[in-house]
Amino acid sequence: MGRGRQKAKQTKVARELKYYSPDTNYHALEQELSGDSHTDVATQSRWDSSEDEEYDNRYSDWAEQDGNAR
Repeated sequence: MGRGRQKAKQTKVARELKYYSPDTNYHALEQELSGDSHTDVATQSRWDSSEDEEYDNRYSDWAEQDGNAR
């Protein structure tokens, strides 16, 4: 493909992306902004509190060892 055709294709793709507007789900947006969603992934913990404490303890032990090495 020549440079002219390649540039034209890139311009076409860029223009399609620029003016593409997907349908907005206003109900989902309202739930996310109001905090009514029970499936909010950002606020759900991956670990329970005992695992969090274990991780914190391991990190503090590592940080102390790293600090002593310097």
